[in-house]
Amino acid sequence: MADLSRGERDFMKRQEARRRARLRRLKRKRAMLVSAMALILLLLIWGIVSVIRAVFFKEPVDPASIVTPDWIDVQLLDPNPYSRPGTPLEKINGIVVHYTANPGTTAQQNRNYFNNLAKQNGESATSVSSHFIIGLDGEIIQCIPLSEISYASNDRNGDTVSIECCHPDSSGKFTDATYQSLVRLSAWLESQLDLRERSIIRHYDVTGKLCPLYYVENESEWNQFKEDVAAYRKENY
Repeated sequence: MADLSRGERDFMKRQEARRRARLRRLKRKRAMLVSAMALILLLLIWGIVSVIRAVFFKEPVDPASIVTPDWIDVQLLDPNPYSRPGTPLEKINGIVVHYTANPGTTAQQNRNYFNNLAKQNGESATSVSSHFIIGLDGEIIQCIPLSEISYASNDRNGDTVSIECCHPDSSGKFTDATYQSLVRLSAWLESQLDLRERSIIRHYDVTGKLCPLYYVENESEWNQFKEDVAAYRKENY
């Protein structure tokens, strides 16, 4: 350096200063790039976690918070050990469809039968009930709150809502009015309880019992019913 002229030394100093400035700029750009990539990665992880939580770990709907619409006639059974034990139904995973197996009876008659079970005593006592009963004219009676179990679906009592349907004859086929109300009620329940589509099953699917009889003997009609519920839900909820 001693042999260099002053002009040459100044030039080299400027070159060194520019080199250091370039290095500082490169370091800043590298730091910004790393920060941006880290942010993108965090957002990606957050998105994946949110999707997984929404699909697999979503909070269940509290059945007690659901408001019953005015097209359902609420006639709750008297609390009793045989038809309304008051056992909490904390999580609902499905809807079970039944038929009364008592041709020609009305929704009101079946509701009253459930309520009168409270008068039983002795070893011959039976336990049976349902959350809802749909009558021959399409009327819907609610017998048990959605926050309590019913005695209808055997080992699925603890995580399902039950619907009993009246029918005019021994074939078990529902009237059109009963059918339309069943579609409406099922779609509403699926929507309110945040259940996946086609979460409806038959009593037959739980125990093998021929209930509801018509839809056990006519599988294609059962599949059509589920399609009708899905279509109603998409159109109205």
